Amino acid sequence: MLKSKRDKKVSLKTAKKGLELKQNLIEELRKCVDTYKYLFIFSVANMRNSKLKDIRNAWKHSQMFFGKNKVMMVALGRSPSDEYKDNLHQVSKKLRVPPPLGGLLFTNCTKEEVNEWFTEYTEMDFARAGNKATLTVSLDPGPLKQFPHPMEPQLRQLGLPTAPKKGVATLLSDYEVCKEGDVLTPEQARVLKLFGSEMAEFKVTTKYMWDAHSGRFQQMDDDLPESAPECEGESEEEDDS
Repeated sequence: MLKSKRDKKVSLKTAKKGLELKQNLIEELRKCVDTYKYLFIFSVANMRNSKLKDIRNAWKHSQMFFGKNKVMMVALGRSPSDEYKDNLHQVSKKLRVPPPLGGLLFTNCTKEEVNEWFTEYTEMDFARAGNKATLTVSLDPGPLKQFPHPMEPQLRQLGLPTAPKKGVATLLSDYEVCKEGDVLTPEQARVLKLFGSEMAEFKVTTKYMWDAHSGRFQQMDDDLPESAPECEGESEEEDDS
């Protein structure tokens, strides 16, 4: 006898756990609002989880939250009537408007210190499909000794004019991988990675800041008299969100 779909039992444990995690995140965010002097909103170009982890490790004296924008907006408040502290609804606006900014940094470091560190920090990585080529890459004909012989068919499948010669994968003619400004295909991105050409710049840019003492919300390029001469803050367990 066939069972009705209405008779199917559904476990609510997953939903309950999800709500608990969200509530914990809300509490953690509000704790940071109460603890740190400044809140910075940042965006990320060419997101790489491993490189964002490096930044988290470098800023262990602070707290960084990335993703879960809707939960962050609930914690901070969406309007003047429900904001956790003065002007935090302005932060939520920036987390909501398209394209939404990527994350939050709570810290006792001053605006100048934060701006200087993130301005100087940049890491290159391999471009992915959909990225734009930042330069033209061409390959000269000849043996490709950096690749083992069994890889030759793979190179050919990626569009390279190759053939095995004397046990070595060999490029038979000039080959243009991409032109500057091209939107890279998966095949082009793979070839660039195989040849070690990095075109993606991982960059975190701080856009706005909120001052816990004054409640002032401002763009990073606005002038602000500093109230904390040094980067203060004890090392705390970073958020895994």
